Amino acid sequence: MLSKAKPVNLLSNWSSRKTTNLYKNGSFNFDGVYNFLCNSFSNTSELPKTDESPITTESPDLPSWVKFSEKDNQQVGDSDDDFVLPTGSYWVDNNKVQDQRTEIKRTVGDIIDSDVDRISKILKNQFQSPGDVTEALNGSTANVSESFVDQILKRFSNDWALALGFFNWAKSQTGFEHSTDLYNSMVDILGKCKKFDFMWGLVDEMSRSEVSVTLVTMTKVFRRLAKACRYKDAIEAFGRVERFGVSKDAASMNALLDALVKENSVEHAQDVFSEFKNQISPNSQTFNILIHGWCKARQVEKARNAMGEMERLGLPPDVISYTCFIESYCREKDFRKVDAVLEEMQEKGCSPNSVTYTIVMHALGKAKEVNEALKVYEKMRQSGCVPDPSFYSSLIHVLSKAGRLKDAREVFDDMSKQGVNPDVLTYNTMITTACEHSQEENALGLLGEMEKSRCKPDLRTYTPLLKMCCRKKRMKMLSFLLEHLFENDVSLELGTYSLLVRGLCKCGELERACLIFEEMVLRGFVPMDCTSEMLRKELERKGMEKEKAGIHQLILKARSQ
Repeated sequence: MLSKAKPVNLLSNWSSRKTTNLYKNGSFNFDGVYNFLCNSFSNTSELPKTDESPITTESPDLPSWVKFSEKDNQQVGDSDDDFVLPTGSYWVDNNKVQDQRTEIKRTVGDIIDSDVDRISKILKNQFQSPGDVTEALNGSTANVSESFVDQILKRFSNDWALALGFFNWAKSQTGFEHSTDLYNSMVDILGKCKKFDFMWGLVDEMSRSEVSVTLVTMTKVFRRLAKACRYKDAIEAFGRVERFGVSKDAASMNALLDALVKENSVEHAQDVFSEFKNQISPNSQTFNILIHGWCKARQVEKARNAMGEMERLGLPPDVISYTCFIESYCREKDFRKVDAVLEEMQEKGCSPNSVTYTIVMHALGKAKEVNEALKVYEKMRQSGCVPDPSFYSSLIHVLSKAGRLKDAREVFDDMSKQGVNPDVLTYNTMITTACEHSQEENALGLLGEMEKSRCKPDLRTYTPLLKMCCRKKRMKMLSFLLEHLFENDVSLELGTYSLLVRGLCKCGELERACLIFEEMVLRGFVPMDCTSEMLRKELERKGMEKEKAGIHQLILKARSQ
């Protein structure tokens, strides 16, 4: 049956100047935007960075509730499976859309003869353990290097056994030693897949070797344990950091607090702070993490208490501190209180930064206060704060949701003219908008532009494209995108597999849905009950009893793994 797969009047008090230069006859005046962007700015606020570094652990640049998501369009559009790549696509001459009957099964397309792809081809087979993977790779020849190992780990970052087996094989190759960065990547993969015994084994191995366990390593450990709701384990890990040569100081404590807060356990974070504050001197980041956590938990009074303690220790609240409160009030659509915090900032001589403006503008757009959202742009101009890609992405999103697609495109096109290069979030916002409006050629053209600009796509880039293909029954294009995704070292995860199965069920492509479901299980994922039940019901409705029985066996296999 199933062959084995291989493979309010907000901001009115900010300025007495009118904002008519941004509006003419009720429409957005892009000349005003261009003039504003051409000005020389000063007093630019430095933005907090969002990466894996433990140095900036106070909060993400944008809150988690700021999502540029799409609604799941239920309609099935043109169903002909004869869609061809638009001629304007950058890669149309260098990529072929293969026969979907074979390509949808493998999900990765043809394999070209390179070290990365030859090893990937072996790894696409099914293995019972990391040792089996290592054994299968023995005898393979490849130019093993840092970039080579990093690329393979990215491709298989959601399959811990393949990644670890490959990692061990690479370690055994003559003349090659894993760097700290590669060990950290493998630690993160094992933590993400909740293989904590293996994760700790690797950390122990690092500590015994010449490779140093760093704060980055332990930050990944904290985050993965907290993500799995193993809060006490994360706290215990912090108690052991000195054993691995990592200092128990404000930086490592902040890394733990940040991991706990981001995984919705500010109470545990507060307990850790209370326990260690007399041993470890807290800094502004420490308090900002707690303020962010309490605001996120909708306990603003406790956030104010944290700010009060911060001030008593001689640490003045900064833009991050105030932005946490603004984020909280924006989430509640309480724009009067947002105004009050902005006024408080002005009184304290603390200027909003691009993150602050982005959060306010996005919240106003989400509340359908588009005119007020665009006034934020004017205030930003007056303050001398330079827009960054995240701000542009939010502006594009607000305009798109208001149905002003032409305006959104003009903002996107103007970015590079103003010296701001679109990032992956910007492209993702544009692609999502195009897919929501079934603009296939536009969406694919944007994917091509990403390649030309050397902007690496991520899983969020492909998600709306895959969903659109399912909705419109573009199976050849779906195969092409799955291949393109793999070649860009993007690893499928449970949510993507589930999206594909559900999307294929909705458009009646049940055989392909079965193939994707099988691959999901064989990759070690446990399907969500709603996904399994949807597929079984559709198979039953179509009288596909043999396939239904096969899916039942796969579900049993997944639950026994």
